Amino acid sequence: MQIKRFIAGLLVFVPFAKGFASGAKDEVGIGFNTYFDNGDVQVYSPTFEFLKKLTQKILVGIKARIDAISAASIRNGGRPTQADAVTGASGKEGFDDTRYAGSIFGSYDDGENSITIGGYYSTEIDYEGRSIFANLVKQLNEQNTALGIGFSQSFDKWKPVFKRNLPKDYRRERKIDLSLTQLLSPTAMIQFIYTDLYSEGFLSSPYHYIILDNIAKFERYPDTRKGQAFTFKVVKLLTEKLATNLSYRYYKDDWDIKSHTFNVELLRDMTENLTMGVRYRYYTQTKAKFAKPITQYTLNDKYYAVDYRMSKFSSNTVGLSFIYKPKGKFLINWDRVKFEGSADYYFTSSNEYIKNWYGKNNLQAVFTSFLMKYEF
Repeated sequence: MQIKRFIAGLLVFVPFAKGFASGAKDEVGIGFNTYFDNGDVQVYSPTFEFLKKLTQKILVGIKARIDAISAASIRNGGRPTQADAVTGASGKEGFDDTRYAGSIFGSYDDGENSITIGGYYSTEIDYEGRSIFANLVKQLNEQNTALGIGFSQSFDKWKPVFKRNLPKDYRRERKIDLSLTQLLSPTAMIQFIYTDLYSEGFLSSPYHYIILDNIAKFERYPDTRKGQAFTFKVVKLLTEKLATNLSYRYYKDDWDIKSHTFNVELLRDMTENLTMGVRYRYYTQTKAKFAKPITQYTLNDKYYAVDYRMSKFSSNTVGLSFIYKPKGKFLINWDRVKFEGSADYYFTSSNEYIKNWYGKNNLQAVFTSFLMKYEF
């Protein structure tokens, strides 16, 4: 059953990337993702991935995507509902930005130890991203226990679409994950993840600004940020055809933002070939220590926050997913094909920061994904 295969996959899950060379197959995938929100942002993203086993223990892979983006913050440097009087940026027709992104990685897995290393690069009209990542997993206790450590470091650079001298033109982020995965029974597992995060450089947006009667200031944040996260996950096969995936994440940082994230997902085998899922995510956070009510900023303030993610808010996400494995040999061998897809609806609580920037009481978004994989 697909549910059992899903459980087996989750039982070896670790952050960043899985050591899965010994169980993986040669595979190519083509997909398409979309994102639309009521803040005038649209994203269309074709994707491609390719996995190739060089030996029984060594796997290499590449992933690539193109994001065609329409967004007022890029188009005119300002709010969706207001032409920009601060930057003087000019608009353009068609998509406002196109992001090209790709990653390459290699994985070694001898059944008890696995290591994955790789790199990522992206470029777009106003931002260039580079990162490296590595992940090590050690299986113990007859493969019932897995210890993992993951590391990533980015080296990004800002390139605003209008001429502006940024305090710093780079952004660097480091992330370290430590994980413990324990198989409780053939149908259940738990996982604990500790995450350490550090960011430095220009951490705000070059476009966000505040305009009040006596203030016209660009958004500005501290140039360093330290955070920690603690995640607990449970995966359980409830019946022969029904599985659940539960998780809770607590986050805190030195900007005084604290957040709680709850996820629940149910997956059910509808037929031998089709698995359907339904999921829900709840997120809530406190405000940054430097964030004020929009109308209370003054010229004497050192920092100015405009992004709603610096304010107190909550959000809900509900979604559906499916995995379909056809059968037969009409034109091609359909036993080698798998289709995966999802659709999610995201909405926030009412928020004065969102109202100030987007002219909406809350932010609402719909995002979808579709991927076809072929084993060769």
